Amino acid sequence: MAAIPAKIQSRLSEGLKKFQPIVEGAKIRDINESDTVVILTGILSEIFGYDKYTDITTEMAIRGTYCDLALKVNNKVEILLEAKAAGIELKEQHVKQAVDYASNKGIDWVILTNGVNWKVYKILFTKPIQNILVCDINFLHLKHKSQDDLEILFLLSKEGVSKKSLEDFFTQKQATNRFMIGNILTCDSVISSIKKELKGIYPDIKVTNEEIHNVLMKEVIKREITEGEEAEEAKKKIIKALKKKEKAKTTSKLSDDASMAVEAIAIITDSETIEKR
Repeated sequence: MAAIPAKIQSRLSEGLKKFQPIVEGAKIRDINESDTVVILTGILSEIFGYDKYTDITTEMAIRGTYCDLALKVNNKVEILLEAKAAGIELKEQHVKQAVDYASNKGIDWVILTNGVNWKVYKILFTKPIQNILVCDINFLHLKHKSQDDLEILFLLSKEGVSKKSLEDFFTQKQATNRFMIGNILTCDSVISSIKKELKGIYPDIKVTNEEIHNVLMKEVIKREITEGEEAEEAKKKIIKALKKKEKAKTTSKLSDDASMAVEAIAIITDSETIEKR
């Protein structure tokens, strides 16, 4: 992650110190949703750097209903925020409600929060539409001197969103998640590498690619890693990358063949010229 400018880092740290007692008190008093939204607006403004008059929109209408807050960067809504009362536990139906809002407006990011817990979702406009939990932050557990905690907060800041830091963080998580790595392990190239390593350890034993694949699928990789929506999404990306790689190899080979043909024609032409002389 890119270094956070000192001015922004100071704002994140000082804002965290100021608002943690406020959020904790709100949870203890079990304040209602409207009062929670007031606190959230303060957090979004003083910690995350959104201008409360131009960047934060309240009660944004979406198909006859409303989301609580919408966050703008350069006059474009980038994040929808669905708020719940500070004392309410965030549940699955709350996620669905927030995702429905975002999908209806074509917005990529959703935050579901009660002030204490901040759940950040990436919306994938596939069929069906998917939502992936990218961050799950407990605001009261963050430490104002922790660089890692401040970097997580920076992702949600106006500056972080404008620099696509949240998108980059999501891509990084996708590239290293268990579904991607688990399914890469079953690729032919990886299995061939495993076979080669086994050959070095047991030179007298013959092992087939199929045997290695079966062991990976039945005894090494959990079933949940190779099945379900996230697994299928990982497989699609892997297949797309392999096809691209194969296409590049084919193009390179054709180019080499063409070069060889041109050289051969040149040699033949030169030979014919010499004979004529």
